[in-house]
Parts: sequence; structure tokens; C-alpha cells
Amino acid sequence: MGHRDIPVLETKRLVLRSPKAEDYPDFKATFSSYRSRFMGGPLNGYEAWMLYAAEIGHWEIRGFGMWMVHLKDTEETVGMAGGWSPAKWPEREIAWIIWPDKGGNGFALEATHRVRRYFYEQRGWETAVSYLDPKNLDSIRLAERLGAKKDPEAPTVDGNDAVYRHPTPAQLRDSQLAHGIDMEIAHYCDPLFKPKGWAID
Repeated sequence: MGHRDIPVLETKRLVLRSPKAEDYPDFKATFSSYRSRFMGGPLNGYEAWMLYAAEIGHWEIRGFGMWMVHLKDTEETVGMAGGWSPAKWPEREIAWIIWPDKGGNGFALEATHRVRRYFYEQRGWETAVSYLDPKNLDSIRLAERLGAKKDPEAPTVDGNDAVYRHPTPAQLRDSQLAHGIDMEIAHYCDPLFKPKGWAID
């Protein structure tokens, strides 16, 4: 599957498209910042370029990968979400990152919920995990809101990450969990909704 064949996914607020050259400055700025500390960063310019090339190449090699997340109204990019399975990854992962100034708006929840549904319904995945730094509390909270649970029996990438296993397609299908995620996303889509408490994606 070539990168030109990457499907476009949509939600109420978002359009998910293949990563392109013009998206690189936002990617570089994020992975050069403190925001990327739980994902191997901050990176220097060369490291960021190599990782972005890997994001694009992943689609060519694996046939799936990370989408760039755009706002429908403005075409602005706010982050990335999708599947990730480089060499030595024990399982296919669902991953996400939101640009530093775009967190707390529910974009990661909305995008990740959509890409998981795509992988389950269109690609036939029966399971997926997210490899998270145990100190990355925002991503752990997001994984739990998506219904993922810590799986202590699952192999980790390097022994320092926590593995959160997502519910199976059967567990999600027409479930209270899926309806609850849809309801939370609907709140974020409401222009009058102002979330309180800690900043979460």
C-alpha cells in the first residue's frame, strides 16, 4: 500500500490525512519541545527529520501508520494519531501526540477513537495496545478513557514502558463504553463546553 493510498478519515471536528512535507515544521517543533519527553524527545533537528521520514515510510512498509490530524474548520494541524509498529515492537500500537498548544480540547480522544474504529472495522484488528511511559499521566488517563487497561502480562518495548491493552472490537460493539466515549467527544464539540480540572487531551 503506497502512501498515496492512505485513506482520509473524518470526525465531527477533524480530518485525518497522510503526513505531508508541509506538516513537518509542526512535527519538528513538537518533537524538539518538552512535550515529547515521553516519546524519546526532545530531539535535535536531524533526529526529528529521521523520525518524520519514518512516519511516512511506516505506511509504505506496514500498510498502516499515523495520520496527521487537521481541524475541519481551519485545516490547521493539531497533532497525529494512528497505528505504529516499527521493528522490535511486540504488538501493533495505537499512538497519538497533540501539539503543545492544542492540548485539553479532546482532539486526541476524538482522533484516537476514530482510528481505532478504522483498524477494527476496516483492517480486521482484534486487539491493540498503547506503550506508555509510566510517568505520562495525561496519556494514561486518555488510554483509560478509551477503555484500555494495563496489561502486566504483555511484553514491553524496552522494559521501561507500561502496556495498556485496548478493548476488543466485540467488547466495544454497541457498549456503554463506546457510547460514553461518543458522549464525551460530543461535549468537547459543544462550543459552550469548558472542561475543568487538569489539562487532558
